[in-house]
Amino acid sequence: MADAESPPAEATSRVERRRAFHVYPEPSWCEFLTTSRLVDCVEAIGVDELYVGRDVIAPEHRLGVPDADVRERWRERAAEHGARPDVLDATTGGTTGLVAVLEKGPGPVVGLRVDIDALPVEEATGDDHDPAREGFRSQNDGVMHACGHDAHMTIGLGVLAELASSEFSGTFKLFFQPAEEVLGGGRPMVESGHADDLDAFFALHVGFGHPTGTVVSGVEKPLAIRQTRATFTGDSAHAGSAPQAGRNAMQAMATAIQNVYGVSRHADALTRVNVGRAEAGTASNVVAERATIDLEARAGTNDVLAYLTDRVDRVLETAAEMHDCDLATTTIGEAPRVDSDDALADVVGAVARGHADVEAVRPSAALGASEDATYFMRRVRQTGGRATYVVVGTDHPGGHHTPTFDIDEASLDVGVDVLSEAIRRTLAGDANC
Repeated sequence: MADAESPPAEATSRVERRRAFHVYPEPSWCEFLTTSRLVDCVEAIGVDELYVGRDVIAPEHRLGVPDADVRERWRERAAEHGARPDVLDATTGGTTGLVAVLEKGPGPVVGLRVDIDALPVEEATGDDHDPAREGFRSQNDGVMHACGHDAHMTIGLGVLAELASSEFSGTFKLFFQPAEEVLGGGRPMVESGHADDLDAFFALHVGFGHPTGTVVSGVEKPLAIRQTRATFTGDSAHAGSAPQAGRNAMQAMATAIQNVYGVSRHADALTRVNVGRAEAGTASNVVAERATIDLEARAGTNDVLAYLTDRVDRVLETAAEMHDCDLATTTIGEAPRVDSDDALADVVGAVARGHADVEAVRPSAALGASEDATYFMRRVRQTGGRATYVVVGTDHPGGHHTPTFDIDEASLDVGVDVLSEAIRRTLAGDANC
């Protein structure tokens, strides 16, 4: 089994570094050891400025933050595995993540964002799953890098190392963003101010069904999304002798679930609704006093998302009123739609076409999912810059967010090479930044 306590800074190859991250995944806002290891790696490379934890997160904008006891358990576990005390102090309360800065004279300011959190997925154990067979399966039960964020961190560090040893005039910022999986970390990192001066911005993902040797230089059509937790509260009662004395929160919940799927589609863009979690009741003979659902609404445009969420909210309110229950709602995840800029995507495409291991370059492809890197993209657009979202293809035997997800580690070098050269050209002004 790989040693979860050996810092990736000691790794001798990108494959080893990626596996060291993979073996110790942490969930959103609990990436304490991950942040500590990344600080070690960045310091080993050498940067001009390094900001950690509270210095890179505006905490009031966080979404999807777990309870304090959950955060504390992960913090204690990180300490047991050798997380640095200074990093643990900087990330207290779940303000994880970091920003590394290279400054090499006047010129454009270019950023790259990579995400660092893992998913609540139990990793596969079979011999046909490479991490299990090769000894780097997750050591944290019920948590797994099932979306490639271990690869993203590795590629980001590789790009930083390449640029640190390169000659250019300008500034490069590398954002290690927490809590992407709950769509809760992008906005608070943006609101910290570190993205305000960016002239160009790159986001990265591996896979998404694109095989090894393929690069998508500018993703388009990410779905705008809002995720909501709705809690219905009534009164309990004996279900046999006095059902009329209760206010049935489960009935309100069931009505909401049924009717939210009946919200009309929209002619201007696709829409998606889903109720992914429901919890209610204590026993068959008790009228349920409390019921909670987690649901999401997604749309192809920001305007249509506003239409959709308005109607979803109306369904929730009506269901509560129909069954004489109180309703409380909380937004637990959110991200806008922002498409890639053609000019910056063209720089990536030109670099990728000259790479020996890239067999296909796609100028654009629909994401078909949602991503809070769009907060960075929107801020850069608002300040007059350009942004693109790049997909580095990788063969993955299991789909994203599944127990058998894995990557083709050959894609690590492709990602480092393409992104570092695209950023160098952007710093040189190739994208008119």
